[in-house]
Amino acid sequence: MIYRLGLALAAFAAVPSMAAAPSSLTGRWKTDDGKGIVTMAPCGTKMCGKIERLLIKQPAGGQLDERNPEKQKRSRPVTGLQIYWDLVPHEGGWKGPGYSPEDGRYYTAHLRVNGNKLTMKGCVAVFCRTVTWTRIV
Repeated sequence: MIYRLGLALAAFAAVPSMAAAPSSLTGRWKTDDGKGIVTMAPCGTKMCGKIERLLIKQPAGGQLDERNPEKQKRSRPVTGLQIYWDLVPHEGGWKGPGYSPEDGRYYTAHLRVNGNKLTMKGCVAVFCRTVTWTRIV
C-alpha cells in the first residue's frame, strides 16, 4: 500500500514539471515591424536565434551592425547575425541574452510561444520593451 502511494505521489509530482515545459521556439519568425526574419534553432543543449534576412531596402553591400557598442563589430553584416544565444527554459517560456542591431543594445530576453505568436520582452536594467513576432510556415 505504501509502495503504491509512493508511486502515485511520484507520478503526480512529475506532472507539473512536464506541464511547465515551454513551447518550441524552433522555426522562422517575422518581426513585429516587418523588417526581418529570425530563425530560432537549437545550438547545443540551448536555443539560439539568427537574422535570416532583412525585408527592408539595404545600402549597397548590405546593412551593417553600425550601432554596435564594440567598434570592431560595426563592419559585420546584420544578415546572418546571431541575436539570441544560450536561451534556456524558464517559467514556461525561454530566457537568455539577446542583442538588437537596430539600437546596438544587449539585453535579457524573456520569450514565450503561444501558437503562431512569439512574445519577446527585452529588458535593459529596469527598462523593458515587449514585441510579438509571427511564425512563418
